[in-house]
Amino acid sequence: MVVGGTSGLGLEVARLLAAEHRVVVLGDVEREVAAASDYLACDGIVCDVSDYDDVRQAMREVATRHGGIDGLAHCAAMWAGGALDELTPARLRRVVEVNVLGTAYVMREALTWMKAASRGNIVYVGAMAVDVPRPGIPVYRATKSFGKSLVESLAQAMGTDGIKVMQIHPGPMPTRLQERAGAHFLDQVYAQPAQVAREVVRLLSLGPEDLYVSDQKVLRADGRW
Repeated sequence: MVVGGTSGLGLEVARLLAAEHRVVVLGDVEREVAAASDYLACDGIVCDVSDYDDVRQAMREVATRHGGIDGLAHCAAMWAGGALDELTPARLRRVVEVNVLGTAYVMREALTWMKAASRGNIVYVGAMAVDVPRPGIPVYRATKSFGKSLVESLAQAMGTDGIKVMQIHPGPMPTRLQERAGAHFLDQVYAQPAQVAREVVRLLSLGPEDLYVSDQKVLRADGRW
């Protein structure tokens, strides 16, 4: 499953996986889900991650149709740029619903199915900004920090290499989220979505016997984002 698989990094992850795996893309806009599903020749489900019932139903549908959930890439996120006092209460609530509650809902339901099967890999796409503060994104950074903390705790709690809960932290990439962030947040040196997607797919492909990987930062060869 690729949550947020209709554009940017999520679409690249789904595209790489679709060649050899059964893939399901999740997104919250029906026409975008349909377009990605047609493009990749895979299943697509409309799902608002901030709605727990939506997430639970989507996971159940996928697990029932395909006999379980072997891997999940959580690429969905909502941008929130600007100083805290520049964001409306409605905007603050929505960002928390998507980036915090949505992440918790997705992890909860995916792990329920993976625990039942004693197998599965999860890769949460965080953000380099969690570890490297940047001005103008306090709320975005805070909500992505929740995901980082949650994954770290879940990874420790699994107690088995059969279920891996991992995360990577890319820097700015030329994606739709980056367009909303603005060009001033895009560094001169950056990774392309296709490059980061290959690393997400590699982590999703790790087997029970492979070393456990988590909290990985995605860097270019010169050490910058």
